[in-house]
Amino acid sequence: MPEVYTVKVEEARLATHEKPSAGPVYRCIYAKDGLLEVPPHLESPWDFFRDSATRHPSYPMLGRRQKSKIDSKVGPYEWITYKEAYDAAIQMGSAMKSCGVNPGDRCGIYGSNCPQWIMAMEACNSYAVTYVPLYDTLGPNAVEFIINHAEVSIAFVQETKIPSVLKCLDRCSSNLKTIVSFGCVSITQKKEAEELGASCFSWGEFLQLGNLDQDLPLKRKTNICAIMYTSGTTGEPKGVIIKNEAFIAEVLSVDQLLLLTDKAATEDDVYFSFLPLAHVYDQIMETYCIYKGSSIGFWQGDVRFLMEDIQALKPTIFCGVPRVFDRIYAGINSKISSGGALRNALFQYAYNYKLGYLEKGLPQDKATPLFDRLVFDKIKPALGGRVRLLLSGAAPLPRHVEEFLRVTLGCTLCQGYGLTESCSGSFTAIANVFSMMGTVGIPMTTIEARLESVPEMGYDALSNEARGEICLRGNTLFSGYHKRQDLTEEVLVDGWFHTGDIGEWQPNGAMKIIDRKKNIFKLSQGEYVAVENIENKYLQCPLIASIWVYGNSFESFLVAVVVPERQALEEWAVKHNLTEDFNSLCDNQKAKKYFLDELNSTGQKHQLRGFELLKAVHLEPIPFDMERDLITPTFKLKRPQLLKHYKDYIDRLYNEAKGTTV
Repeated sequence: MPEVYTVKVEEARLATHEKPSAGPVYRCIYAKDGLLEVPPHLESPWDFFRDSATRHPSYPMLGRRQKSKIDSKVGPYEWITYKEAYDAAIQMGSAMKSCGVNPGDRCGIYGSNCPQWIMAMEACNSYAVTYVPLYDTLGPNAVEFIINHAEVSIAFVQETKIPSVLKCLDRCSSNLKTIVSFGCVSITQKKEAEELGASCFSWGEFLQLGNLDQDLPLKRKTNICAIMYTSGTTGEPKGVIIKNEAFIAEVLSVDQLLLLTDKAATEDDVYFSFLPLAHVYDQIMETYCIYKGSSIGFWQGDVRFLMEDIQALKPTIFCGVPRVFDRIYAGINSKISSGGALRNALFQYAYNYKLGYLEKGLPQDKATPLFDRLVFDKIKPALGGRVRLLLSGAAPLPRHVEEFLRVTLGCTLCQGYGLTESCSGSFTAIANVFSMMGTVGIPMTTIEARLESVPEMGYDALSNEARGEICLRGNTLFSGYHKRQDLTEEVLVDGWFHTGDIGEWQPNGAMKIIDRKKNIFKLSQGEYVAVENIENKYLQCPLIASIWVYGNSFESFLVAVVVPERQALEEWAVKHNLTEDFNSLCDNQKAKKYFLDELNSTGQKHQLRGFELLKAVHLEPIPFDMERDLITPTFKLKRPQLLKHYKDYIDRLYNEAKGTTV
């Protein structure tokens, strides 16, 4: 059982009111004597900012690249100091007060990552106003829904998003009374807002309404810091209530674990901000950097210039999601492949040599210092050359990508797991413990975890395999869903949050995510299919970028919509003397047969059962995207929406497969 980096604190199945199918309760070994508690002197995330601004007033805090008005070229990073940002936040908070916004009221923040987003967040923290991230990627009419559901009375809005707010203002006007642009507003926009009973200000105008002399209101740990709406995969967005104490505890736990296992952030660190600030993951990381006096540099908001921004900033801390790390992996691999046979052979020898020593337990910097200097140091510039800490979350990181980045980039890479409901990370891998690769690591020092059996999926929390639904209890859990007590009671039972994710304890105490409880259905012959687990196995086929597997209780087999890797499909076409374009190749029957055979070969290699193999595939040239509402902002598949979008293709696949199988 998992008791190397975790400790058993309770036999859950024997405790009062516990289900007999629940496994033991575990804590991180660093919290064996008790979960991390918030110290008495900290009441709000504002305390982190105030203390750093007092200690390091002249240090660079928020940086962005400005476009030249002459030739539109983007220049170097320009910085706002801690003192400047602090004064702006207090002044903004004071301006909110002058507009009748009181402690506990709700303030929306809507826009891409930028200094104004953080200053608006800190303005809310300064005056104990609850901030509510607004984002359109949650689906049609999501902004309107959130404004009304959370009763947002004031909103800070990116310039380019002002029109979409004004568009729904007539249906939100009973709540939203003040709109503040991150930049400028036009006279027309001001007039349009006024006609609907709201005021619209530029950033500079609103700043002038406040002052630095007013006393700040008293803040409590139990105040609601934020209401964050989760994308989910079905239904309306749910407003997750996060209190100050949970937010503070999460930040302190990140610091504690880095301090004990790697290196905590300092004022010399630089964080690259590009993951959406509307999500708790990036809010926690940026607040942690603020707590430590580090600098935060923002991307331009355009994926085409992402790598260019990284080269200009040269960050030391980089947080990403698997999709981003996949692209980095592909880019580095492509450069290595184009280096010629000799360089390729040298790289492969160095790679295998270092991998062998990492697997034996040597830390990153001591595994192969010579090969680091001769081979791997040439790869570091891909991320600016200074990255010392990589963090991955939101979805499972493919094992081959994680291994490659750990070997080649010469820095700490930790994969973690968390939800909005757990205030971001609830598990994290420990730095330089190579055996944790492919897992999400151990519980954070604020959380206890256990598994509950899911008999209908064949998962037994009490067996030697120790598999079941991950349940969490501790100091960083949310305080319910806003105005949805029914949904709160569904997932919070006897103090335990039921995540819906299926995990498997590893012998060293790390957790591995293996499935999703809701993504299960029965085929017509009575066999249960855990579809996410199947998709993860098919994703190990190097020919594909994405896959959505579908089946239902009226059919006896599975079909899939597959997004092929463009290069793989085009290379196949060259071998078969085909000159069609990419879209036409996706319709080619021989191409579909080739991909189907390769996918099923991968499935068999990973022990998929016969009914889990695919009978037909549709090749989709356009990647699943948020614009068509097919994935969530964290790239999870939205299955009902995918079925609606591809229904005609699914029907055709079943008809084709039935026509060729007896």
